[in-house]
Amino acid sequence: MVTFVDRVTLHLRAGKGGNGCVSVRREKFKPLAGPDGGNGGHGGEVVLVADPQVTTLLSYHHSPHRAAGNGGFGMGDNRSGAAGESLDLPVPLGTVVKSADGDVLADMLTPGMRVVVAPGGIGGLGNASLANPKRKAPGFALLGTPGWEGDVQLELKTVADVALVGYPSAGKSSLIAAVSAARPKIADYPFTTLHPNLGVVEAGDVRFTVADVPGLIEGASEGRGLGLEFLRHVERCTALVHVLDCATLEPGRDPLSDLDVILAELGAYPVPEGQVPLLERPQVVALNKVDVPEAKDLADLVRPELEARGFRVFEISTVSHAGLRQLTFALGEIVAEHRAVAAAEPVAERVVIRPKGSEAEFSIRVEGGSYGDIYRILGAKPVRWVQQTDFQNEEAVGYLADRLEKLGVEDALYRAGAVAGATVVIGEGDGIVFDWQPALSSAAELMTAPRGTDPRLDQSTRRTTSQRRERYHERMDAKAEARAELEAERLATLADEDDQK
Repeated sequence: MVTFVDRVTLHLRAGKGGNGCVSVRREKFKPLAGPDGGNGGHGGEVVLVADPQVTTLLSYHHSPHRAAGNGGFGMGDNRSGAAGESLDLPVPLGTVVKSADGDVLADMLTPGMRVVVAPGGIGGLGNASLANPKRKAPGFALLGTPGWEGDVQLELKTVADVALVGYPSAGKSSLIAAVSAARPKIADYPFTTLHPNLGVVEAGDVRFTVADVPGLIEGASEGRGLGLEFLRHVERCTALVHVLDCATLEPGRDPLSDLDVILAELGAYPVPEGQVPLLERPQVVALNKVDVPEAKDLADLVRPELEARGFRVFEISTVSHAGLRQLTFALGEIVAEHRAVAAAEPVAERVVIRPKGSEAEFSIRVEGGSYGDIYRILGAKPVRWVQQTDFQNEEAVGYLADRLEKLGVEDALYRAGAVAGATVVIGEGDGIVFDWQPALSSAAELMTAPRGTDPRLDQSTRRTTSQRRERYHERMDAKAEARAELEAERLATLADEDDQK
């Protein structure tokens, strides 16, 4: 059974925006008192919240599919639809949020930090909001746009002040159990610890957290054992404690060789840009199990060489608690010094990042097709406008044509080489396909037509009076020509008969 999860993929769906309403106010003696359709509500968004009370991503491992509420539809009498209910997802401190492609979106380090990972859809405008002095009674409303839907990756990196590293069965779990209230699983076989354990240690006036990282072996930075899976939990630690087993019975192992292997793996692990490499952080050595006489002798033997390398060395025993007080106070001094340096650094000015619109609000890409070129229109505005359009309503389609023309799409299509009848697609993939008719100019406000219709989209083939008159004259002229030809043939026949007589 899974008890610890530090990587998970969430399948998120934000709420859809509600549709706007088409309504006309009716009062006594005023059957058409003006449009009063309300706007649709915005869709709910999915928000990740850094919560210190959450320590694992286990709940998202079992339930990875999460969705926010949809916005309500607009109603008559200028009543707007209700906004969709947003969904807050608490995550542990130290969670790194990545896109489906692996790009880092946010690092949840501050308690209460909120990141919107799935924005909700925009509610559609009702016909009351679309009315203006030229279009006084719109017979259409805008549809709500769909919310964001996709995957995000969550990766947990433990936030602790001190990390305990070492070979399997070196006594790391016993050490954290001896100096804190943590109660990890302890057994006499390798890889007993399958996930990091956190403990809180008090050393005088200093309180700090200690992380027990699963055992490292040679090749851990390349994926051997459990090291690569959990080395990332060491990234955020201030200091490292090398727990060395002085009572190991495995042939070919001793504290010095174990330390060399661990240092090589820590040096080979790449930390994110801007962080201090693991080997450049404060490090101390804890020679464990000195309650065993042979281990005590070995510790006395290797201690001078370790001190010659520049390490602070502590001989400890998790059974008799020998040396634990000195070790914890030394770690407290390191943590306090680091915190003082961090507090003395000038606080960076808070930067507010606002989305900056691109220089070109849309672009046109010409693609070759089996039946000629396809002109694909790309851009946030054209795609959103298409999503908001009710294609069953002629007036709404005409409004879309006006918006695209005012944006400059008509001129851009001309420059790209499009001609009347060319295939135009808005958006990626299948998108919305049009047969481009450049005659759709922006003049809907100046045209009079029943609500919900647009005379520019009139596909009626009924002939006008002038066309019928012209066709009638053409038929009369053709009949006169035919009668003249028959008369000429008759006269020619009579002339031939007279000649024969």
